[in-house]
Amino acid sequence: MPGERLTVRGTSDVGRFPGAAPPTRVELSIQQEDKEGEGGCRSWFRKMCPCCCKRQNSTSYDVTDKVEMVKVPTPAPTPTPEPTKPKPENGEAKEMEEMKLLVHSVDLLSSKKGQNRQEHHTDMYHGDKMIIRRGQTFQIELELSRPFNSETHKMHLDLKTGLLPVVSKGTHVIIPLVDHLEDERWEAKIVENTGNKIKLSVNSPASAVIGLYGLTVTTSSTKGQATITYNSSKNIIMLFNPWCEEDTVFMDNEEERKEYVLNDIGRLYYGTEKQIGARTWNFGQFHDGILEACLFILEKSDMPASGRGDPVNVVRVLSAMINAQDDLGVLVGNWSGDYSDGVSPAAWSSSVEILKKYHSTEGTPVSYGQCWVFSGTTTTVLRCLGIPARSVTNFQSAHDTDVSLTTDVYLDENMVPIDYLNSDSVWNFHVWNDCWMARPDLPPGHGGWQAVDSTPQETSQGTFRCGPASVNAIRSGQVYLKHDTPFVFAEVNSDKIYWQRNFDSTFSQIYSEKKAVGHCISTKAVGSDDRADITHLYKHHEGSEEERIAVETASRYGSKPDVYSSPISEDVSVEVKMEGEGPKMGADAKLKILVKNQSSQPRKTTLHSQVAVMYYTGVLKGAIKKEQMPVELSPHEEKIIEWVLPYQQYQNQLVDQAALMLTLSGRVTETQQVLANQTTFRLRTPDLTITPLGDAVIGKEMAAKITFTNPLPRMLKGVIFRVEGLGLQKGHEVVVGDVGGLSTVTLTEHFIPTQPGPRKLVASLDCKQLTQVHGVADIIVHEH
Repeated sequence: MPGERLTVRGTSDVGRFPGAAPPTRVELSIQQEDKEGEGGCRSWFRKMCPCCCKRQNSTSYDVTDKVEMVKVPTPAPTPTPEPTKPKPENGEAKEMEEMKLLVHSVDLLSSKKGQNRQEHHTDMYHGDKMIIRRGQTFQIELELSRPFNSETHKMHLDLKTGLLPVVSKGTHVIIPLVDHLEDERWEAKIVENTGNKIKLSVNSPASAVIGLYGLTVTTSSTKGQATITYNSSKNIIMLFNPWCEEDTVFMDNEEERKEYVLNDIGRLYYGTEKQIGARTWNFGQFHDGILEACLFILEKSDMPASGRGDPVNVVRVLSAMINAQDDLGVLVGNWSGDYSDGVSPAAWSSSVEILKKYHSTEGTPVSYGQCWVFSGTTTTVLRCLGIPARSVTNFQSAHDTDVSLTTDVYLDENMVPIDYLNSDSVWNFHVWNDCWMARPDLPPGHGGWQAVDSTPQETSQGTFRCGPASVNAIRSGQVYLKHDTPFVFAEVNSDKIYWQRNFDSTFSQIYSEKKAVGHCISTKAVGSDDRADITHLYKHHEGSEEERIAVETASRYGSKPDVYSSPISEDVSVEVKMEGEGPKMGADAKLKILVKNQSSQPRKTTLHSQVAVMYYTGVLKGAIKKEQMPVELSPHEEKIIEWVLPYQQYQNQLVDQAALMLTLSGRVTETQQVLANQTTFRLRTPDLTITPLGDAVIGKEMAAKITFTNPLPRMLKGVIFRVEGLGLQKGHEVVVGDVGGLSTVTLTEHFIPTQPGPRKLVASLDCKQLTQVHGVADIIVHEH
């Protein structure tokens, strides 16, 4: 009797370890294979019920190696021929022929404007593929060789996904015909029966494995004869379903579903807490080729298909696969400042080009990414697969390297930083993701938003990944709940502890900053381009009793559980203030240092100041100015010290985000109280101004004028503009060349809109001397 198998071409494997062999290439083709030595009845019975009638000496394998999907040309669907059987008497042969039921064609009803795609909220995906969401019924139509008669005909459907589909693992689904559909089951019901055509309503459970399924239809007679299998030439793509209450990714707010699942454009935040910058990012999850690229990433990971029903597993795997560390994932991280053999991280404004390039090169990592690129790409993949997601920016984001849940600064006997011990850092900003799901694997109350980070910082269980970590657990300091909750807690709510080396080489805690980390945690607001501050979701109000309890709760599970045993008194404070939006690129940088004496006695100190150029990750490039400032304070006096960094001192020193860190330290003579403060700030860059010209109508050419003024009194070398607009024009580069100091460049773009509704035209400037220059224009495209 005919059977089915998956043919694997190639012999090499790829694991999640460096130095592994190239990936396997897999053809998901169906072949017919004779079963020798097996009677027709037993063969049919074994096919209909493989669990009850297994072939001897057969072995079932659960393949978890990394693979790359290769699309194989599909032959025209044909009914499977019957095996040769003894010829019955003429009367019996005629009766069997009359009972035989052939499937001539299967229509998946997959039009974008059809019922399936509309009801499943998948009508925005490119093309006419069958894209559905689990836990919801869908319809298909079958054209048969004769009218279907339930008295004489039997039928069932088979859906298969993964390398070796297995019934027990949910990767081979047998769907019976039933009279009434019930929730949470794979079932099919005939809802229309007209002539030789029938329409089936098919139901799936909300826990179904997501991914690409192949479909077959098996027909037979009620007498158990004339079994025929029809292989559909088109596949079915199953996604997570935030609209289904039984799905663990269910989100009950329609406006939030529109934002976190269906919105293909967003905002990413960067800079410093006092100078928050925003840029538009095209997620493009419905763009041509992106769904295929996302499924390709899943196939290339080491997760077996049976694990793709659990969003916790899927998110954790994708967190690892979006970065290229140790698994040949999507993006190569680069913080060196040299991007000459790739694209500068600041130049990207879309995930589309990144994912399509990764897919088209069969899994070659794309160069280069930094945190906002990793986050934007993660948002695209999660939304594409049906998991509600958003990009989140944390300002003053700590990077804890020793699981102490504190950010530690080590000083020697003379108050000089000990560089080789200071591995912890505080990034100006760090961008990661929130994704929405229930957490049945955690105690009640920990579902909802989960933090997941694809930027490779620290390993988790041996792999560069982070999350999903319950945001509620982070807020309450319950860092013992998986996954990677301690690391995210330290990012948003660790105290900065200053340690001084004693003469016997031990260290003493001399100062603690309790509000140094985790400010202005930001994401795009629902339904608008406004910034939403979600700090309150990650931590209680700074300094409140609840927040202190959370910090002390978390610290008990860290590597320094006794750090809070010695409270420190203080009556002098130092603070750095900034006027307006802060210093501008090309001008002197000016800040104010406010020193307060809160005691009834005079106080005297000397403030040591040092300003250093800094990568936004918190890594210092080097100090560019140092000075000492003696300060004398009368009882209850406040003093303001003007601090200036001339343009000439920083003009040739800046890196990526034009960020700097001002460090102040000192000791109060009368009390030996330590004063310490670290403030990060950036030099603001100008925006690109984009002005639409003409009416925006589908199929009609229009233009947009892009204007940029160089803020520096020096020439910019090799300026490149990158322009892109989903539904307006494809992303492309415009080589501008050199731009003189303080001069203005105007570029006019001509394009023909292809999609109606509100669209965004995004442009960014790529130049070594000046980064984070970008702009956006809102364009409403009308129908003809």
